[in-house]
Amino acid sequence: IHRSNLIGMGILPLEFLPGESASSLGLTGEESLDIGGIADDLKPGKRLKVKAGDKTFEVVARVDNATEVSYFRHGGILQYVLRQMAGKA
Repeated sequence: IHRSNLIGMGILPLEFLPGESASSLGLTGEESLDIGGIADDLKPGKRLKVKAGDKTFEVVARVDNATEVSYFRHGGILQYVLRQMAGKA
């Protein structure tokens, strides 16, 4: 799924740092992830700390502009537009 489509649905795309991957970090896909820093001043390219079991690593939030941050904050484009129409955004 394209990055912008994820944001449009209210899903935050994350990217591993250069040289890192799920394999290099020993991730299997069965972990529960705790992602910190989303509520604290999310901005384009912000690094977020991820805890996966006993592993901790950083990822980059792939929101690339202020509009995408707004869409994500509202839960997606549809919710953003509805709130705009209702005068609540």
